Amino acid sequence: MDPYFCTLLGCTEEEIRRDFGLYLKRATTDLELDEESILRALKQNYDGFCFDEKALSHVFCPWSVLNFFSRPDRGLQNYWYASGGQASVLKKYLVNHKLEEPISFDQVKQLRLSELNASRQYDDVGIDVLLTQSGYLTIRSVRPNGYAILGYPNREVALSMAQLYADELLRGLPLEQPQDPMISDIMAHEDTRTVVEAFNKAVSAIDYQRYPIVDEASCRAYLQVLLIGAAMIPRVEGHNALGRSDMEVEVGNRCWLFEFKFAQKSSEVETLLNRALSQIQARRYGEISDGK
Repeated sequence: MDPYFCTLLGCTEEEIRRDFGLYLKRATTDLELDEESILRALKQNYDGFCFDEKALSHVFCPWSVLNFFSRPDRGLQNYWYASGGQASVLKKYLVNHKLEEPISFDQVKQLRLSELNASRQYDDVGIDVLLTQSGYLTIRSVRPNGYAILGYPNREVALSMAQLYADELLRGLPLEQPQDPMISDIMAHEDTRTVVEAFNKAVSAIDYQRYPIVDEASCRAYLQVLLIGAAMIPRVEGHNALGRSDMEVEVGNRCWLFEFKFAQKSSEVETLLNRALSQIQARRYGEISDGK
């Protein structure tokens, strides 16, 4: 946590620009993008790790950056998770401990800096401390009262974390069976009824004893995690001038809009469905999604 050494274990943006110029140039040819667009994509996917008690500096994951520059034609893959990002100590920990409710998947967390520096056996370590030490969470900012604000460093890690949550929700069972079409393909090509059937099938596989769906927020969080587990990137609370949608996800040439309503009893279903549809239309959700 010493700011003097905070950039030791990663690549800064300055180092990437200075030392990987030839590789950046090659990537522009392979991906047909300019250098600034590639750097923005690299930051979104691989940057954000902070080892600084003042939260003034952050670094790119060197393993992911090196793999990308080695084969830019393969695109921005999840190298971190595939190379041991799911640490063995974390797997062992989760045998006797569970993640928080998936509803907390994308909620910002806070923790005392002193907790991150404490020396403890892994059985005595809190889950947020362990997730920070194993790279799933990182310091976003530090408050004057000594609390660190924690979050996922980048998209690569957020997707990996969603896979962990999906495994917890489904008790380790696969979301998609080998003989079934992928949910992303269903959403890209099939009609609404087929998509709803796929969602119902996924939701019915959730371990309801441990993770009951009790309100709109939990329903949204579970579907968000399941969609990410199915290799999609949903956007939560997409804003426009008239309001914000609960969730959006682009698949193929389509943009799906979600407005969640929670019915306490079956007699409320029709009214809530009509209310959701009217809300989507009145607030013109999705009309800025590049014509999809």
